[in-house]
Amino acid sequence: MTGFLGALSDAWAEIRVHKLRVLLSLIGIAVSVGALTAVVAISEYQRQFQAEQSDRWGGRVATLVVAASTGDGSPVDPDDFDARFTRVSERFGFSHTARIAQGIMMDAQLPEGITPVPARVMDPAFSQIHREQLLEGRWFLDTDVEALAPPVVITEALWDRLGRVPLAQHPTVVFGGPAGGTYQVIGIVPRQGFGDEELRVDLLYDVYRARVDALPPDAMTQYEVWVGAQQADEIGPVLAMDLRAGLPEGQTVSVSRTDWAAQPGAMDVQATFEMITGGIAALILALGALSLINIQLVAMRQRVREIGVRRAFGASSGRVFFAVFLESLVATTVAGVIGIAIVVAVLRSDWVVTSMFYGIQDVPPFPMRAALVGLVASVIVGAVSGFIPALVALRVKVIDAIRF
Repeated sequence: MTGFLGALSDAWAEIRVHKLRVLLSLIGIAVSVGALTAVVAISEYQRQFQAEQSDRWGGRVATLVVAASTGDGSPVDPDDFDARFTRVSERFGFSHTARIAQGIMMDAQLPEGITPVPARVMDPAFSQIHREQLLEGRWFLDTDVEALAPPVVITEALWDRLGRVPLAQHPTVVFGGPAGGTYQVIGIVPRQGFGDEELRVDLLYDVYRARVDALPPDAMTQYEVWVGAQQADEIGPVLAMDLRAGLPEGQTVSVSRTDWAAQPGAMDVQATFEMITGGIAALILALGALSLINIQLVAMRQRVREIGVRRAFGASSGRVFFAVFLESLVATTVAGVIGIAIVVAVLRSDWVVTSMFYGIQDVPPFPMRAALVGLVASVIVGAVSGFIPALVALRVKVIDAIRF
C-alpha cells in the first residue's frame, strides 16, 4: 500500500510539473468522455420521449382495451354493456377507466356555414391514460358534467375556423343535431404535424348521452383501463371472463393491450439509435486514446534522464512502472470527471431537455448510467494509454540516463 501511495504521489507530482502538456493532451479525452456520457444520457431522454409519444396513441403502460361485439355485426346495447362494465370494474377497483366512442358526426355552425365535424365522446380519465397534450387550456374534469355550458376540446384547425378567439374570453361553438346546443371551448389540441387541418371536437361521454337517446349505429365504443404493468397479464383474462359471464347469446368481449410495451420490437429503433451514436462516441474516444498514447511515448523519450536518475537512487521497477501508469490513469480520470460534470450541468437544466424533445412531460433525472459509463470509459482509456508508456519506462536503465 505504501508503494502504491508513493507511486500515486509521484504521478500527481509529474502531472503538476507538466500541466501544460497534460492539459493539451487531455482536452480531447475530456471532450470524448463528455460526448459518450451525453450520448448515453440523451438516449435515456429519447427513450422517455418515445414512450410518451407512444402513450398518446396506445395508452400508458399498461392499457387494457375492452370491446364488445356480435357475430352477425348487429350493434351491442351500449347501456346494457356499460352497466355490466361498471359492475365488474367496481369489483376490481380500477383507478383509471375511460369510455370512448368514435364515429360520431356533429354539425358545427362555423362562420362559413354549417360543417359536419367528427366528434369523440370520452370520460375525463382518457386524457391521463393517453397523456393528451394541449396547445392552450385544459382537459375535462369530473365536475364538468354539471356545467351549464358543456365544455368541449377542439383541434387547432377548428379553432382557426372559429376566429382563434382567446380562451380567456370563453369562446363558444354551436352544434346542431340531436346533441345540439352551445358548448364552451376549454382546450385546444395542437396540430400533429405540417398540414394537419383535421376538424374534430371532443366532449364528455355523459354530456353527450344526456342529450341523445342512443349512440349512432356506426359509432365504435370501447373501454380503456390503465393498470400496472405487472398486473396486466393477470387481470386481462380474468376481466374478460367476468365480462362474458351472462352475456346475451351471440355477443363476445375482447380484452387486449394497446400500449407500446405490449408490441414486439417496440424499442428497436431506440436501441439502434443508441448503438450507432454510442459507436461514434466510442470511436472518438479511441482516437483520443491513441493521441494520448502517442504524446506519452514522445514525452517518455524526454524523461529518460529523469527515470534513469530515479533508478540510480534505488527506485524499483514496480515503482517506476506504476508512477508512469498512474500518471496517465489519474490524468484521464480527472479529465473524464470534468467532461462528465459539464454534461451533467448542461443536461440537468429542464429547458435544455425540453428544447431538444419538444412536448416531453416527465423529464427524468440525469441517468446515473450515463455518468458511470463515462467514468468507466475514462478509466479504461487511462489504463490503456498508460500501460504502453509504463512498459517503455521499465526498459530505461541507469546507463541510458548517462548517454542521453
